[in-house]
Amino acid sequence: MKKLSVSLLAIAVAGSAHAADMGAVDEPIKLAINEWTGQHVTTHVAGEMLKAAGYNVEYVTAGMMNQFQALADGDIDATLEIWSSNVSDEYAKKVDEGTVVEIGDLGLNAKEGIAYPAHVADLCPGLPAWEALKECAQVFATAETLPGGRLVDYPADWGTPGADRMTGLELPFKAVPAGSEGALIAELRASTERKSPLLITFWQPHWAMSAYDVQFVELPAGEEACFNDPSWGPNPNAINDCDFSPSRIFKAGWSGMADKWPAAYEILTNYQLAVEDQQPMMGAIDVDGGAVEEVVATWMAENEGKWRPVVDAATQ
Repeated sequence: MKKLSVSLLAIAVAGSAHAADMGAVDEPIKLAINEWTGQHVTTHVAGEMLKAAGYNVEYVTAGMMNQFQALADGDIDATLEIWSSNVSDEYAKKVDEGTVVEIGDLGLNAKEGIAYPAHVADLCPGLPAWEALKECAQVFATAETLPGGRLVDYPADWGTPGADRMTGLELPFKAVPAGSEGALIAELRASTERKSPLLITFWQPHWAMSAYDVQFVELPAGEEACFNDPSWGPNPNAINDCDFSPSRIFKAGWSGMADKWPAAYEILTNYQLAVEDQQPMMGAIDVDGGAVEEVVATWMAENEGKWRPVVDAATQ
């Protein structure tokens, strides 16, 4: 495991912030908790900032794909780490109808893709070039996938981006959804310990990128035409024959939030988080065994000068 060090949380004030009304401080602000550790960190940092401003906060467990109806209904007030590559069509519908509003980028420099622990390059010569997977698919085969290779894809609730690439690029792999983020990590750990083959859909920021020396397969650039025009790319008969589109990570809220809690809305709008700040906190939780609440609380106590200005700008 790499030595995890505490780094600075980059929280920036976007534009010219100004003091806003507190609004309905007697009613809790409900923040969505999704299925991955980084989102827990992102959300709890935001929640602690709202508490410091004088608000009550509730954390509500919500599936990433099905949270937008709850957001539109006001059953959840904000969700703070939406990945553009996995966002559902339901999100766009709710934005179009005006029940959900986007509240700015989170600021994470993120990447998603088809990946493997570094030792796998010895088992499949030619990696990281994607074409190498055509020749060595059987190296990755299991009883479940024969004669094709096995790709461990995202959990089913996160969509099927890995499977889409296998189809688009005509790679002889069967995508098998992982049960959870923890299951993805277990696959990486087992492969690294046994030096066994593994192809996986994964992302950064994530502490496992460093801990297991995860490398991305080099796929054709993820340009917009790839997702709409079958004639674009190496497979003239399919879309998705390319890498993931560059991931944008952003925040969204219930459309009534700005009126109900003006200062809270301003805080969440101006809140940003950098990869080098989120990733060590993820490691402190998933590697060192810390509780999310404790890891975030420790950081907040030790670094008040780095987050307090965002709260003060909205409330004073």
